[in-house]
Amino acid sequence: MCGIVGYTGPREAYPVILKGLKRLEYRGYDSAGVALLNNGLKVYKKKGKVADLEESLIGQDVHANIGIGHTRWATHGEPNDRNAHPHLSASGRLAMIHNGIIENYALIKKELLSKGYTFKSDTDTEVLLNFIDEIQHHNECSLEEAVRVALKRVVGAYCILLIDKEDPHTIIAARKGSPLVIGIGKGEHFLASDATPIIEYTKEVVYVNDYELAIVRPDELILKNLGNEKITPYVTKLDMDLAAIEKGGYEHFMLKEIFEQPKTIYDCLRGRLDVANGTITMAGVENYMEQLKNAPRIIIIACGTSWHAGLVAEYVIEDLCRIPVEVEYASEFRYRNPVVNKGDVIIAISQSGETADTLVAIEKAKEQGAIIFGVVNAVGSSIARASHAGAYTHSGPEIGVASTKAFTGQLAVLNMIALKIAKAKGTISDERYKNLLGELEAVPEKVETILENAAAVKAIAEKYKDSSDALFLGRGYNFPVALEGALKLKEISYIHAEGYPAAEMKHGPIALVTEILPVVFVATKDSYHEKVVSNMQEIKARKGRVISIITEGDTISPTLSDDIFAVPPADEVIAPMLSVIPLQLLSYYVGTAKGYNVDMPRNLAKSVTVE
Repeated sequence: MCGIVGYTGPREAYPVILKGLKRLEYRGYDSAGVALLNNGLKVYKKKGKVADLEESLIGQDVHANIGIGHTRWATHGEPNDRNAHPHLSASGRLAMIHNGIIENYALIKKELLSKGYTFKSDTDTEVLLNFIDEIQHHNECSLEEAVRVALKRVVGAYCILLIDKEDPHTIIAARKGSPLVIGIGKGEHFLASDATPIIEYTKEVVYVNDYELAIVRPDELILKNLGNEKITPYVTKLDMDLAAIEKGGYEHFMLKEIFEQPKTIYDCLRGRLDVANGTITMAGVENYMEQLKNAPRIIIIACGTSWHAGLVAEYVIEDLCRIPVEVEYASEFRYRNPVVNKGDVIIAISQSGETADTLVAIEKAKEQGAIIFGVVNAVGSSIARASHAGAYTHSGPEIGVASTKAFTGQLAVLNMIALKIAKAKGTISDERYKNLLGELEAVPEKVETILENAAAVKAIAEKYKDSSDALFLGRGYNFPVALEGALKLKEISYIHAEGYPAAEMKHGPIALVTEILPVVFVATKDSYHEKVVSNMQEIKARKGRVISIITEGDTISPTLSDDIFAVPPADEVIAPMLSVIPLQLLSYYVGTAKGYNVDMPRNLAKSVTVE
């Protein structure tokens, strides 16, 4: 949440920062602003999207070789001009941007008010900035030292960038809980929440860790901990192409990312899955195989779409590996004093690898002796670094706020993990193992087939775009897919939607069924199919509108459905990777039919780095 960009070097800073903010706008788009340092400190900020800021700066003096920029997802204070970042200190000497939440800001604000400070915004950020300013003024110390002292006092999450009009070359940055990456160029440095604003200029980056402070000048990068001890920066080379963060001719990033799935799933399997030799190569699993196959329990922790991937994994792991699995919302797990025993395996799933609740949850479980296995997309992310082992999904940057290709990438990785453990444990027959390897290998081509018929989903979306509610139902492996379909529709079209186990429909949700309510069944052929057909009949008996995602060749479901979309046949373990695709398309086409910007749904941001 919130995107931050900084630059210091020989270039014009404003174009670099503006382009970076546009690439980070998926992290928040309530307001945007820049601070530029050149013969004085200039701050420009505006409620609305980055384009609104850009328009407001036409004709303004934006010449500078150092600057910071911010695109906001509002936490403290409503979205407006005065709450937009950057903020100026009361002295007018410092400007700061911030991603995170300072939990004890009220106490610090009270202290500053007693010393005569006044505040122009409702934000915790302005409080932290003036706290730093007060420490520097009172102690007559350097800005670096003032930041260090202040951060030892604050409680919460932060990634901050500061510039000082008395020091026209230096950006001071620090992080705890919110991500920060620094790009290293020739005589220049780039700072951002993730690598997308940096990749155009350099592929050499340093990922800043929690409780680290960076002093960044055009030709110098100094890393220190809060104890003022120097740290040697670890330089990583980015494995990302500029084309991956551009729309490539698609109207929206979401549609591009849906259509990228044949390639991203293939990339996830490539180099790992070898059907001919009957092997799966995953170093992270192999290095911890004894702990994984002998785990008394696996706990999967995640949020949102990743939690739905975890539910699918629960079915797969229990079925194939015969290990008890629990799936937890990270936000609940971290607070309810869960029982975690030594030897338990925690699988943490996160697209960004920066999800705040998931990160804190795994640190807590780690302290209790659990093995942490991360399944993330973003290389070098905090969860990846905090895990004992893990596997990347290799889905590439996901810019659309609603997760699509990350979900199928997570399912591909989780299926391979389960198959590898099951093979090592001997809980799966050789025949079934080889069959599932073949099924998994065939997924990219089958997804391609589904996407070739996207126009059929668009036609269904046009019919139901004006619905006020929707119900998504599924059984077994398809129940989590129903949840994911409902979430997507809510996120993108703002239609109230519920996902439910089809068998539980009679325990309440059936009361909602009317002749105008669309009921979406995830009804691919599996061991539950006859039961799902019975549930369809119950909806039709009450004149509900049935939309069914079915397996090609199914002749029964179409007779009970108002609209159908068929996907290629697949084993029920693999089927969710196919049945979710038309639901992603449905949400996209309903949202666009209603005229919404599906890449930036209201009130949402991509990476939830605050609690």
